[in-house]
Amino acid sequence: MNRGESPSCAFCKLCGEAFTLPENEVDGNLPRVLLCGHIYCTSCLVTNQCDNVIKCPECEVEWTLPEGGVYGLQEDSRIIGLVYTTKMNKNKSLRCDRLKNRRRSKMSPSTDINANRDDTEQQADIEKIEKAVDEALVLAAENLAQLDHIHETLTSGLAEQVRRERARLEMEIKQAADKAVHAIQKWKDAQLSQLRNLEAHFSNSQAEVCSVQKRMKALDIAIQMAREVRRVPFLEQYCTLDTVLETLQAPMDRKAFDMKCITVGSGMSCVFQSEGLNHSLSLSLKMEVSSPKLLSESPPKGHQPGSSSSKPPRQHARGRSSICVTPSRNNLSNSPKWRQESPGANSLTPPGSSPSPRPRRKSSLSRHSSGSDLGSPDVIIEELIDEGRKHAVPPTGPELANDKWRIHRRRKSQLFSNKRNIAQWVVVAHIVNPSHFYVRYLAERKESEILSKKINHLCSRERCHFTSSDTVESGSMVFVKSKEGLWCRASVVDVVQSGCMEAVKTCPVPHLASIRVFFLDYGLTKSVIIQSEEDSTESSLRAVNNHLRKVEDAVKVELGQFAPEVIRCSLKDLVPYDPTKGWSKEAQVEFSSVVGSAAVEMRLLGQDRDSLLVDLRKAPMDQSSDVPISVREYLVFIEVARFYSPVTLGRRPLRYYPPVYPKINTELNAVVSHINNPADFYIQLVDNMESVLLSAKLQESYNATTVEDNLSVYCPVIEQACVARYDDKLWYRAQVIGHPGDRKVEVRYVDFGNKKILSVSDLRKIKDEFFALPCMAIHCRLSDVIPLDGETWSDACTSRLISLAHQKLVTVVATETVPKSEPLPVKVFESTLNGPLANVAELLVKEELACFKEGLKSSDAGPAVEDSAIWDPPLECGLATEDGEDALDQNSPREQDEEPLEFQTQLKLPAQLSDMKVRVSHVNSPSSFYVHLTRYDSLLKRMCDRVKQECALTEPQDVVWKKDMYCAAQINGVWERGQVCSDVTSSNVAEVMRCDHGNKVKLDVSNLRPLPSSLIGSLTLECTLTDIRPAGGRSTWTATACDLISYYLTGASAVMTVKELTDERPAPVSLFCSNKVGQFVNIADFLASEGLALRERKPRNADVEKPKQSAAQSPVGETQSDGPENSPHSAPSLLPLPTSSPVFSTPTPPKPAPRTIMSAEKVKTQLYQPPELPCLGHLQMSVSAIGEDGVIYARTQNAECQLEQLRERIQQSMKTLPRQKLYTWKSVLGCAVIGPDMLWYRGQMLEVLGGHVKVQYVDYGLVENIPVVHVYPMLLCDDVPQLCLPCRLHSINPVGGRWQRDAVALLKEVLLNRCVDMQVMELPTDPRGVLTVELFLDGLSLHRILCHHEHAMMDRADLAQEGHSAMSPAPLLDYWDFDTEGLRGPEEPLLGSFIYPNLPQEGEQFQVRVKHLWTPNELFLWPLEGSADVEVDGETLDEALTRINANISSLPRLTNFCHGGPCLAEYSDGKYYRAKLIKLTSAEPVMVLVQHVDFGSDDTLPTSKLRQMPAELLGFPSRALKVKVGGFKAPSVNRQKDVLPYSPGWSVKAAMEMIDLLHSDITASVVAREPELTVLLYNEDGEPVHLPLVSSGLVELE
Repeated sequence: MNRGESPSCAFCKLCGEAFTLPENEVDGNLPRVLLCGHIYCTSCLVTNQCDNVIKCPECEVEWTLPEGGVYGLQEDSRIIGLVYTTKMNKNKSLRCDRLKNRRRSKMSPSTDINANRDDTEQQADIEKIEKAVDEALVLAAENLAQLDHIHETLTSGLAEQVRRERARLEMEIKQAADKAVHAIQKWKDAQLSQLRNLEAHFSNSQAEVCSVQKRMKALDIAIQMAREVRRVPFLEQYCTLDTVLETLQAPMDRKAFDMKCITVGSGMSCVFQSEGLNHSLSLSLKMEVSSPKLLSESPPKGHQPGSSSSKPPRQHARGRSSICVTPSRNNLSNSPKWRQESPGANSLTPPGSSPSPRPRRKSSLSRHSSGSDLGSPDVIIEELIDEGRKHAVPPTGPELANDKWRIHRRRKSQLFSNKRNIAQWVVVAHIVNPSHFYVRYLAERKESEILSKKINHLCSRERCHFTSSDTVESGSMVFVKSKEGLWCRASVVDVVQSGCMEAVKTCPVPHLASIRVFFLDYGLTKSVIIQSEEDSTESSLRAVNNHLRKVEDAVKVELGQFAPEVIRCSLKDLVPYDPTKGWSKEAQVEFSSVVGSAAVEMRLLGQDRDSLLVDLRKAPMDQSSDVPISVREYLVFIEVARFYSPVTLGRRPLRYYPPVYPKINTELNAVVSHINNPADFYIQLVDNMESVLLSAKLQESYNATTVEDNLSVYCPVIEQACVARYDDKLWYRAQVIGHPGDRKVEVRYVDFGNKKILSVSDLRKIKDEFFALPCMAIHCRLSDVIPLDGETWSDACTSRLISLAHQKLVTVVATETVPKSEPLPVKVFESTLNGPLANVAELLVKEELACFKEGLKSSDAGPAVEDSAIWDPPLECGLATEDGEDALDQNSPREQDEEPLEFQTQLKLPAQLSDMKVRVSHVNSPSSFYVHLTRYDSLLKRMCDRVKQECALTEPQDVVWKKDMYCAAQINGVWERGQVCSDVTSSNVAEVMRCDHGNKVKLDVSNLRPLPSSLIGSLTLECTLTDIRPAGGRSTWTATACDLISYYLTGASAVMTVKELTDERPAPVSLFCSNKVGQFVNIADFLASEGLALRERKPRNADVEKPKQSAAQSPVGETQSDGPENSPHSAPSLLPLPTSSPVFSTPTPPKPAPRTIMSAEKVKTQLYQPPELPCLGHLQMSVSAIGEDGVIYARTQNAECQLEQLRERIQQSMKTLPRQKLYTWKSVLGCAVIGPDMLWYRGQMLEVLGGHVKVQYVDYGLVENIPVVHVYPMLLCDDVPQLCLPCRLHSINPVGGRWQRDAVALLKEVLLNRCVDMQVMELPTDPRGVLTVELFLDGLSLHRILCHHEHAMMDRADLAQEGHSAMSPAPLLDYWDFDTEGLRGPEEPLLGSFIYPNLPQEGEQFQVRVKHLWTPNELFLWPLEGSADVEVDGETLDEALTRINANISSLPRLTNFCHGGPCLAEYSDGKYYRAKLIKLTSAEPVMVLVQHVDFGSDDTLPTSKLRQMPAELLGFPSRALKVKVGGFKAPSVNRQKDVLPYSPGWSVKAAMEMIDLLHSDITASVVAREPELTVLLYNEDGEPVHLPLVSSGLVELE
């Protein structure tokens, strides 16, 4: 092809050569398209490529070539089509020329010259025509290519449009059909339920049956009387024998009974009519009532009247119209009458449906239709119910909650026009707990007002008053006065008659004492006490009519059309968070607070007996979101409830695919996305472009303006996959890994590796399409390097790694294959400017931040210590390495180079009182915190050294420590200056304030020394924040404010300015601390912004220019102004800056009145009267509370009755709240408390805790911390003694000397709110003292239950002294006669228990060896004298065990696993030793906990390692004795971080040091044998072994 024969677009713009097609194994020069859109030939592109990168000659943009190089680029099909077309036209023209030449050669040579001339002209015309045709073909080819593109677009668009519409229509058709099927199913259920009362339609048959039954009863009575007269003839005078004989001899006439009545039908029939058209379906299901016919005349079973061809034309027209199918003319004319006479006729319809005469609107099941079907519904359901039903009487008790009664009152808004016909708007009327509450329909508010007016009108009538002849019975309906002028209907639950303690079923009105009623329209239960002024019938009637009104039968029928307005509901599948404790008060409070009094949406989920299973949804509280809040999910998320789902056990949430690990020894480019330390970081492979597409798709899917309901996450689950919003407001894939509390979740971003704590509102459910890609972040660690200390990575090493690799392109090489659950060991190389790659690990080693694994030295080398004693394995939590350096020495180099200050004992403030650098040492509240200047750090260290020199070497002196005395105190091994806070009593524990730090500690007096007068002083300054005051009108700071400021300021560096220098303390200051971005924040402003403090009011004529000037002169202000410029991300300042504003001439506002400070009112109250003590012996008591100290609070049966009367008396006497004042609570003992249920209770003040007080309810025993505003210093019904008796268990000792939490939890579980049998063993001398009792649960002693669960031990000494034990009353047991003949006895002989060695007398010392240590003061030891030399049958214990181990296979396995039974257990050395069984630890596999009696250690073994012990070994006494070491105890304040997990009161350091002290020769002396064996241990020098521990502060003297 040449230029003259083809268009310009067929040539390369760079080289000018024509594009050619491949032909006959010759590569063509095809046109190829770059990513920028420019087209060049293949030859030019091959010439311009370099290192798989090509640069566009025109726009000079570089591109990376795909796989295959230049030949992998896309070819331009349009130009290729032009080249192909041109080539075909050329071939065609060549064929035409050859044909013409062939014709010319056949023509005669005698042709004249004119013919040649004509041929020449004809040839020129042909060439012109061919050229025009070629140009037209080229243009047509271009047009054809464009048409192909348009056709392809339209075809794919049409297919997508058809697919989308088909899917939508299929879904809508399915939804419409499902709704129709659901409506038909509801109609079916309603009609089937109606058949239960079908007997009412056969009145004639029922009358005949009753007549026959009456005749049979009379005949039976006559037969019995005749038989008695026949047996005893003289009875004839007591009866009318003639009448009896007449009855017996009466003839039986079958015709006297109408037998044809059983052949007559009910007159009801079910009619089905259907009409199917092209676009609509009309159905009609009707229950018709006609005159009763004989069963033989009824239509056959398969007959369907609706299918008859005699259907009126009017019905055919209706079936095809766009309006819903209407009933027939007769039914339509009778519908108003049907609605008036039968209000309950539709009560059989399930919730959400409605009677058919009401709907007149178009169904909205389909949103789209076409053609003539635009107005017609897809499915039309008509429902007609039997019109002959009578009035139904509404239920009167709580069982009305089944919602069947109110179906006939559904509003038109709840018909098929609703999208979900099972959702109604309701108002929560009363809450018992989340599983028991009552709601009222919002649509019935108008009817509620009508009903209330009607009831008030009825109660005003005279005939509604009770008379002396009336009675009140349980289950009846009455009117009750709710408040003045408002009467409500209620159902009687319990009736109490005067003089009776128990409730009665029926009671005359004059003798009515109290009544408990259930309000049918409100859902709450209330007790009404009838109190008459005089003891007369008229007075009693007045008292009754003041609270109650009777409901006559006529009134009951009149109110029958009004169904009860409340429905009992339960949140579906919701159970208490702690099922053992039931629903907590917090659950009720949270439920009540979230629903409030506003309308909520109720979704019906099912029905359980008399309760509807629902979920309540409340409108969102956040205006930026339109997602309703599910009350169920809200209660679960705040951890007051759980979902009950037994079928989900073992299920796990869907997880992401694990990341794809790279191949071994393959170099790959990656970006380090997150670094925790060199052994824990994450990378992303850069040649994976799916991450970019994934991020774009995530933002597109989740950045919609409205959030779908099904994407919101309310209750995140651990390991749940989700999508989380990051700080940049973008969405990323994440996984939930923790619940830190405060309604937040901790997530890990699976594509980056970092973790973050977010609010649950920042989470969304992940769509299935985002599960396809695996996690992008690969968990890695640096291979071949370890920390310098071999354990933990230093912060410097991690920071260096971050500076080298974080968010940078690196090259990684995987060194070995590991499981996906472990970090991948890799080598990381960074690119330097010089070219070669630098190994990051080598850089860390070179900078002495890490070391290679090969450089480690074995830490196990060393001589082994021979010790025959058997000790425990090393503890799991080892001791942390101590630095040995004081924190006070960690000064900056600049401070160390300063000149040393002159030694001074008292703090002296510098002349410049602004912008002083300080360190906060201790915080009490914003009004009291201590700081010390950083410039005095070296002076503080010198002061500690001086105190140590003066007092460390002195011996403890017998000093009577009084309040405000200065002393030298040894605190954690460091001598400091202190001041005694209170007089030291006999406990020898002093509370000391650290003079140079400000906080208070408790120390033993042995750690105190007198302080020389030359050293008295303090280097701290007590300060208070100015310009703020406590929020909420309080005079003291709240605990939240104190905790918050203590959390942020303790130990923090700050900048302080003293406002006014005076001698008073605390000094007024302003304090600034640096935030995360380096800006200084005013702490006072921070507390005010958090709502924990208020600004002090300033005079209006205050100079507003001072803050500007001070800010300009203060370095804090300079730092603050420079902060945004130096920060890469400009963040708004947290300090309020003054802004200039124009001055307007406004009138001066009136000045506020001066505030008056209320002084605390001194008030004093006495205790309530002590309770009445019962007599010794058995009695029934109800347990109301369990104290944390194990004290049981119970009430007698008489006190229970008094409590009900007391509650009513208190509530009636306290109609309004007393005026709240500021009181001094020091002299308040008895008080009145407003409980969480807003009812009054009697209480006793125990302790004042800031804004809260600890109060005990004297009639219940419960102890709570409640706000001061709910307590009033007044006595309620002080003539009534306390009704609750404190009790303690007799002859039982809790494990550890005090009741543990699990023991108290067990007591609460088995005793709380339960009536138990109690035997009073001992009465206290003080009426307010604690009773000594023994409890029995169904005949079983509580002592045995606690001992069985190992929470307590029986006090055998007390039982032996008394000579008897409390016995439960003899239960009524059945007599069982067991036949034991033929039963085999135990195969294993039953052995006795081990014998204990004889110990020396108390006070005598003897050699021991410690074998096992449990805690520093609880251990097992060997007495070396006497026990080791015991021989039985001429051999010692060691010889006997050696002989038995030599032939151990001959001993049978253990088969009897009784508690404390002896056995032989295999130890870790493979030999068997004597042991006793403790308990079974697991059932699958069976594992048994045993204790080696000769060593004291425990071991958990399978049954295969246990053997039956020969009886001869019982003759040897057990060697190891468990003893308690006296003289010391655990410290009251443990400052060690590592503690023993099984005994948190002891530190690991104390245990390890005690082990070291016990390695020497130890002697012991017995101090006490009861209640447990107690000894004193001495070292070689005869000193107690625990003295070094006391001096180091690890233990306290006992």
